[in-house]
Amino acid sequence: MATKKSKANPKAKPAQKAKSKAASKPKAVTKSKAKSKPVAKPKAKAVVKTKAKVVVKTKTVSKPKAKPAQVKAKGKSSAPVKVKYKHIAIAGNIGAGKSTLTKLLANHFGWEAQYEDVENNPYLMDFYEDMPRWSFPLQVFFLNSRFNQLIDIQRGDKVVIQDRTIYEDAQIFAPNLHSMSLMSKRDFDNYTNLFKTINKLIDPPDLLIYLRGSISTLVGQIQKRGREYEENLRLDYLRRLNEYYEAWITNYKAGKLLIIDVDKLNFADKKDHLTQVIQKVSAELNGL
Repeated sequence: MATKKSKANPKAKPAQKAKSKAASKPKAVTKSKAKSKPVAKPKAKAVVKTKAKVVVKTKTVSKPKAKPAQVKAKGKSSAPVKVKYKHIAIAGNIGAGKSTLTKLLANHFGWEAQYEDVENNPYLMDFYEDMPRWSFPLQVFFLNSRFNQLIDIQRGDKVVIQDRTIYEDAQIFAPNLHSMSLMSKRDFDNYTNLFKTINKLIDPPDLLIYLRGSISTLVGQIQKRGREYEENLRLDYLRRLNEYYEAWITNYKAGKLLIIDVDKLNFADKKDHLTQVIQKVSAELNGL
């Protein structure tokens, strides 16, 4: 038995060698596979980590460029474009030159002019002929007309210069008519309550220009323009209006106020006087 095994051994050597070679080959393959797997795994991990880092960095970079920040920036840039003022009003007694200055300033600054509705007023002629009878309807007409003007100004986007204010109707003309017994107490109370309701819905002008003038200057300008319905105006009526105007303007606190003395500045006929008025108006508006 031992001799047979020894004889078979020499023949088995090639086979053993083949087997050893074959065995070595798989082992080499196994080793190379084993070696490649560890190499591949780090690479895969590195790729994953790299991708993760890129994503994180992208998110970090995008935060400062968020849309809300851009919207805020746009909002800030559009703010200075907004107009600082859009309502300038001119106040003053009859004959002070309100309509004239309204036109001159509108032409100079490019503003829209709104004038007192005199020509289309159905009560004005009747009022000057019979003041007690027509005082209340006249004042209600003016109140409604100026209220509509103010609504248009507040809703619009243009700069408007207004000939006479709603405050003059309520705080000067109506009280004066009542004190002169030209408007009954019932009508005056009704008118006053109506104005209080309207006053809650309106804003004061951004700049009020008050034209102050003496009775002699007012009468001279009234005669110069020659309106038929003003021929019967009494001097005591103008004087009383002037007193109410001065009392009102002394206590005016609603907004910016510029007083122009029409006894000294004849802006209607003298260009250098108009230039002075324009400079004064510009100075006030630049301060808004």
